[in-house]
Amino acid sequence: MISGSQCRAARALVEISRPMLSRRSGVDLRVIEHFENMTGRPKMYEIEEIRNALEELGAFFIPENGSGCGVRLKFSDIEAAQIARLECEGGIVANDRVP
Repeated sequence: MISGSQCRAARALVEISRPMLSRRSGVDLRVIEHFENMTGRPKMYEIEEIRNALEELGAFFIPENGSGCGVRLKFSDIEAAQIARLECEGGIVANDRVP
């Protein structure tokens, strides 16, 4: 499960507006607004739809690990291949694919 703060941060990272997230996830815009502002709690299936839409756009949600939960961007296969190509031009080569 994700929090409203994670949703807001993920939206900023993948550069998508609330209305666009609403369309992509099928969740009502007001539900997303209340969730992000922590003035309401969506149903579990709505949170999953929001999360799925954001993950499809490149967000990666980090679960609580003792230091807090979070969100970051994940690399796509294309981006990982581009990084690998650039790394072959000098420096240490490493696996950049993020699970």
